[in-house]
Order: sequence, then structure tokens, then C-alpha cells
Amino acid sequence: MAQQPLPPVVARMWGREAIPRHGPRPSLDLGRIVDAAIRIADREGLEGVKMSSVAGEVRVATMSLYRYVGSKDELLIVMADAAAPEPPVLDGQPWRDYLTDWTRAHRDFLLARPWLLALGQHTPPAGPRALRWLDRALAALAGTGLGHGERLNIVTTLTGYATRQASLAHALNSAAGAAEDGSISGLADYGHVLAQVVDPDGYPELAAALRANAFGAAEQWIDDADFTFGLDLLLDGIQALVARQGPAGGVPGIG
Repeated sequence: MAQQPLPPVVARMWGREAIPRHGPRPSLDLGRIVDAAIRIADREGLEGVKMSSVAGEVRVATMSLYRYVGSKDELLIVMADAAAPEPPVLDGQPWRDYLTDWTRAHRDFLLARPWLLALGQHTPPAGPRALRWLDRALAALAGTGLGHGERLNIVTTLTGYATRQASLAHALNSAAGAAEDGSISGLADYGHVLAQVVDPDGYPELAAALRANAFGAAEQWIDDADFTFGLDLLLDGIQALVARQGPAGGVPGIG
């Protein structure tokens, strides 16, 4: 079967592009361009990243960038990979301990650069950095007796959890300093708004939660305790799956 050709952006991220032997020596490289784009995103958000603004950052004509990156969409894909830190070191940790650290670190780097949250919807992991995150999490589960497909599904689920939690935290942090015009500025306000429209006949359990001020109470522990609570639910489910594998999965609770 013929080998699938690498998409140009993937070839660029992995250094697999053919290097021309003739012609003038390039004055730029992809790394400098991506670093400049990340600086702009950190300063101005993703809306500030344009081919023209990146060209201005590295002091070249806009058209010069297309020698190194095919389009803005390609640039965003490379940015998403380059902006991520290295994953936590595995270093022999039990799988549950490592995946706790891994998921927390994933959430934290998304919170540090919220513009990555928008990119994540359009950029499946294909670069060296993103795939190291995937590889380390799969390695943590290697001794559990779970199959490759199961482990991949687990990592995908934890990635989604980290992303959703980062999005929620970012939204709440943004709302905390929101306008003074009566707009919703946190979970407590959200609960007060819902209490005015939720019909107890149609939404009996939600109405009961609102009467008990569940949203206001949750606001007091929405940060780390909320994150840990949800993560523990996921890890408990993974633990049960590992335990069902029998002896090959190890002793439950040991990792």
C-alpha cells in the first residue's frame, strides 16, 4: 500500500521538508516566526495574530512568511504545539499519581495561555510537543493490562476534562471582573438568575439545588477542589476498569 504523504504543516513541524540545495540562504526559520506569533498571542490574544503582524514582529515583508508557513491556519497549528510546555516526567510514578499530575499540568498551561483554548478545537495533536503529552500518558497506563485502544480513549477523556476545566476557570475569572451593568459575574449570580426562570414542575431537581444555593456554595470551591473532585471521579472509573482486567492489570489501589 502506498505511504500516505505528510501534510505540509506536519512535515514542517517534524523537520521533514526537503531543503533546497540552491538559492540564497534563508534569512528566517519557522521557529523564529512561531515564537513571534506566540509573543503576539500572549500580548494581544489570538485576534492579534495576523500574517502581517507576525511579519512586522520579525521585520520582514508579509509575503516572505509564506516561504516558511503555507497559511495562517498552518501557523496556528504550529503555534498550538510550540506553546505547550514539556509534559511532566513519568519517573516511575503509579499511573494514578502520574495522570493526576498530567491532567492538572494540562489544565494549568491552558490557563496560562487562554488563547490555546480556541486553537484546540481546530488543531488535532500532530506536532512533537503535543505527541509527547500523549505518549507519556499512554506510558503511564502501560502496566495496567488495558489495551492500546482503551488507553487512548482514557487519555482523550482526560484531555477533554482538562480543557473543559480550563475553559470554565477562564470564563469565571473573566466574569469576576465583568461589567457593573448587572451581567452575570460568577456562579452565585448565575444561580440567582436561574432561580427566577426555572419552573419547579419542569425542573424539580435543579429547582431544589437552586433553593439550597448549590451554585453559591460551589463558587467557594470552584478552583482546585472542584477540579480534584471531577478528576477523582474519572480516575475511580479508570481504576475500576483496570481492576476488571484481573491479575494482568495489577492490584487495585497499587497502580
